[in-house]
Amino acid sequence: MSRTLNKVMLIGNVGKIPELKHTPSGIPVAHFKLATSETWREKDGLVCEHTDWHNIVAWRGLAEVVMKILNKGTRVYVEGKIRTRRYEDKNNNQRMFVEILADNILLLDLKKNNKHDWNRKNDSDSPDNDNNFSYDIDNDDYDMEVDDCLEKDSTEQDNLY
Repeated sequence: MSRTLNKVMLIGNVGKIPELKHTPSGIPVAHFKLATSETWREKDGLVCEHTDWHNIVAWRGLAEVVMKILNKGTRVYVEGKIRTRRYEDKNNNQRMFVEILADNILLLDLKKNNKHDWNRKNDSDSPDNDNNFSYDIDNDDYDMEVDDCLEKDSTEQDNLY
């Protein structure tokens, strides 16, 4: 049996405040966009930059934590796996959507614009000192819940994120 690996590690900035939705069975799912950029200098000295936008999805407990701690501009490390979904849009065209299923998120900065000040000591709501949040995703639940959402909301796929 051959082994495979599906692992994504990204460091970037949150593009906008995460959005929380619930599946038909009530499971919380948070979505946000993450920007990663690279810069380089051309031979003529011109500095160029390219930004990629990644669709990040966090489920259950991690989704709830994401909603509490992430704001637009927050710098984070996201670890997870890449998932591709196919669906038909309202014009019956096949569409493909690529997203990152987060199972680990690490805050890399603690700006004052965050919703909470995690530097406070003895705060019962504060996470562990390493600002590291993780959650194990059950792939079967993910597939089942996404399929349920697609069946009920197939016309809204373009507006999910």
